[in-house]
Amino acid sequence: MSIGVHSTDQLVISAEKNPHALTIALAGNPNAGKTTLFNSLTGLRQKVANYPGVTVERKEGDWQVKDGSEPARLIDLPGLYSLDATSIDEQIARDVITGKVKDLPVPDVVVAVVDATNLERNLYLATQILEYHVPVVIALTMIDIAEKNGLVIDIGKLSEKLGTAVVALNVKQKIGLETLSETVLKIANTKSNGANWQLSDEAEKTIASLTTSANGHATIERQTIITELYGDELPTDKKRREVVLKARENLKSANPNFWQEPLLARYAWIENAVHESVHHKQEEKLSTSQKIDSILTHKLFGPIILFVVLLLIFQTIFTWASLPMDLIDGGFSALGELVRARMPQGLLTDLIVDGVIAGVGGVIVFLPQILLLFFFISLLEDTGYMARAAFLMDKLMHGVGLHGKAFMPLLSSFACAIPGIMATRTIENPKDRIATILIAPFMSCSARLPVYTLMIAAFFANKTVFRFISVGALLIMAMYLLGIIVAVCVAWILKRTILKSPAPPLVMELPPYRVPNFVTIIQLMFQQAWLFLKRAGTVILAISIILWALATFPQMPADPTQDEATHKSEQLRNSFAGKAGHLIEPVIQPLGFDWKMGVALIASFAAREVLVSTLSIIYNAGDGDDAESESLIKAVQDAKREDGKTAWTPLTALTMMVFFVLACQCMSTLAIVRRETNSYKWPAFMFVYMTVLAYIVSLVVYQGGKALGFA
Repeated sequence: MSIGVHSTDQLVISAEKNPHALTIALAGNPNAGKTTLFNSLTGLRQKVANYPGVTVERKEGDWQVKDGSEPARLIDLPGLYSLDATSIDEQIARDVITGKVKDLPVPDVVVAVVDATNLERNLYLATQILEYHVPVVIALTMIDIAEKNGLVIDIGKLSEKLGTAVVALNVKQKIGLETLSETVLKIANTKSNGANWQLSDEAEKTIASLTTSANGHATIERQTIITELYGDELPTDKKRREVVLKARENLKSANPNFWQEPLLARYAWIENAVHESVHHKQEEKLSTSQKIDSILTHKLFGPIILFVVLLLIFQTIFTWASLPMDLIDGGFSALGELVRARMPQGLLTDLIVDGVIAGVGGVIVFLPQILLLFFFISLLEDTGYMARAAFLMDKLMHGVGLHGKAFMPLLSSFACAIPGIMATRTIENPKDRIATILIAPFMSCSARLPVYTLMIAAFFANKTVFRFISVGALLIMAMYLLGIIVAVCVAWILKRTILKSPAPPLVMELPPYRVPNFVTIIQLMFQQAWLFLKRAGTVILAISIILWALATFPQMPADPTQDEATHKSEQLRNSFAGKAGHLIEPVIQPLGFDWKMGVALIASFAAREVLVSTLSIIYNAGDGDDAESESLIKAVQDAKREDGKTAWTPLTALTMMVFFVLACQCMSTLAIVRRETNSYKWPAFMFVYMTVLAYIVSLVVYQGGKALGFA
């Protein structure tokens, strides 16, 4: 999985523009160790962008294959199981290998990453790559785990049977990387012999008869003919299409299941190669992973353990982040005091303190929680438990009519809905894909975390259940579960109405449990920290300045009869922001929200976390003589309505959290839905139905709580 990278941001860790000696593509199945190898080979010399014309993420870096020489351009292809091009990822990977992607040459070498503990399944993709006659090096990862499982792999024999170079790697201990570099340099720009698997005699004769093109001159390669005969798309040339259709009919008459032949032939060839080169030291017994899975994927204990793991993660995030958050909050408060003390009073000082420092600082304070969230997501993925979570949730996915593959995009959406929506391109059925896109924003992304945390810190801090479970952790988990439950219900309705279609079964492998690679995890955390800070320093900074201006202008003349607090209140009420808030107040008042909260809701459509910086500006959290008054938490607690009543209550805070779980408060998400669906209809539908749903549920929560006496 790729967790939490905005398609609207471009992360460039290496700004070098040097020419590359070689172009090398890295291909492999999900969970085969491809990302770990990529990070080990490139270090921090990476950049992330998109392939031209599509929203598929493109990740590449510089690999110093040989000391003193120009670095190679290493392209990390999307994790995939085949090159059959039934999804956008597969099409992109095939286009990269065949040199059909703009500004990318044909790779000089393809490094096929293969999990040594699951050779037969992983080698299927490698055989397909070999068929394109590009130089291929097979990199056997997790060789240490294979040895622990009693597997003895004869590397030389396997290389001979596959007809290409094979290198054994232990990436964590840097074993085999030098051999990989030498092998890549040795075979670069050579031509592979391809995979020597054979079809039935009838099929081979048919292929031989189709080697000439429709015009009678060009010779067509074997792989192209196989794609024409067994693929989903027919040749565009009319004469060629007629010939291929006739050939298909002949093959079908000889074997009704002729379309399965390439699949069976490839696996038969792979099984023979593995049988000849892999042996077991001892009698087969249950592996450690299988023993652990007997508990963690158990029908009864599995879901319970998953629930406990998630609860512990949220409890830890809420507890561990408190100290660094207090330090960051105190640092920005001190910075605001320092600036106000050193600069003369006036609009510029107010802009810097109330607009920039209070606005941006109010969001950056939540960086520790964002980092911890990505740490635990990466940890679960790296250990192999994330795949088990998908397995446990598969039954639920099918119960509501969703494709089993929908779980991973939805899981990615907990970091950010944008990469989650982009990840739906692996779902072949268009209706299943649209249904997954439409419910992905219900997953509580990292941008909602600052909103949840502010509400909890202001009204539910230091409260526990059973004296040790934090109420804050339970509330955050409840918000995540609410999003999941609503997403399931909406999916059930969509798949039985406008997007009705059967869901095919989930086909996935459970990787062996592994010791996590903390270098890779830390690299991902730093990448996400950079993206978060970049967003805070650009988008949120710009919005904070605009909001400050809207709350400051038009300026009211000073009234000697008013104290400073009254003047500021009147200024905000008559500002542009205040007028916008008053305009929507009648609509949001039944939810317990006043016009100031309305201003924050409008601003948060640009980015959910902007709600925090907006409240900082509206409540003047960066102003005041008492250091305590500079805390946004205290400002929210002390906020008053125009009639003098308390603006915020625990029930109001809970209603605001529920609204943010269900509302589509993200302009970037709607833009991505527009690009992914190539339609304005679906993003418009998403925005309307999610906003209406958020309003109705929030109304029930607030009015119901009020009726029960919780107001």
